[in-house]
Amino acid sequence: MTAQPARLERIGPETDSVVDVSPFKPPLVRAVFRDVTPMHVSRSATWAAASVTRTVLTEVITAARRAAAAEARKKLIPRDLLSAIDRNVELEVGGKWYDHSPTFKGLNGVMYDAEGVIVPPRKRSRTRRPSGVAGAHRFEAGVRQLLRNQGVTAVPAMVRDLDGIASVFLTDLARDAAMVVREGGVTRFGTVTLVTSDEPDPSPSPSPSLQDSLRALSTRRGDARTIGGDDVLAATTIQLFGDIRQQALAEARGATQSYSSTQLIAGPPVEEEVVDRPPVREIDRRG
Repeated sequence: MTAQPARLERIGPETDSVVDVSPFKPPLVRAVFRDVTPMHVSRSATWAAASVTRTVLTEVITAARRAAAAEARKKLIPRDLLSAIDRNVELEVGGKWYDHSPTFKGLNGVMYDAEGVIVPPRKRSRTRRPSGVAGAHRFEAGVRQLLRNQGVTAVPAMVRDLDGIASVFLTDLARDAAMVVREGGVTRFGTVTLVTSDEPDPSPSPSPSLQDSLRALSTRRGDARTIGGDDVLAATTIQLFGDIRQQALAEARGATQSYSSTQLIAGPPVEEEVVDRPPVREIDRRG
């Protein structure tokens, strides 16, 4: 008689087909959230975060591709990333990565502590809070898929920079989403207008649709232990500004609405469960 070891069997596969359009899969997104908060993360929050991150990285790659195209290249290099950010400050996201990347060495300015002493870059980047830098490699597959989608490739250093920006951005987004839950909504946000030094301040007011969107996100509904899709949208208004913010919000809403429609048709998803099966015994029938 031979005893087989207990097996762990997964019951109920995930039905995450809605976010298949994003290269950043739900298990990765949830892992990032777990790095920064013990709160439960809803499926709509997972998909919204994946969508926002995809939008941001797509725009960064698009701008870098244009910079490379100006030099008749299809392989992106770190200089293209610098050109993209220089041409559009809205793409300056995932800033904590800049302290770790050779691409941005010498471009981050000087930081002083409370006593007016210059803080070295290495010490500046040391923090007990997860920054997303250590887990940047997890985003490589998604970044390479986005590059393929635009018909370009990138040198390894450029891929690492994109990995790092994606990881740090999503980490910051998750942290802000958790803050929204704790504070009961967005308590501080504003409107940023880009002008040059020789241009008069136009002092525009946000569009009515944007005003309504921000006002709706300023007050939170739901329990205080779960990060929902609206919490991620609220965090997006903190992390981004300008056209890219509006685009990211629109695409994330589309992703969560697609999920809601799918659930109305197919019913609620079956949660993944790990079942500890008892040992299976084999009976020796010989003799």
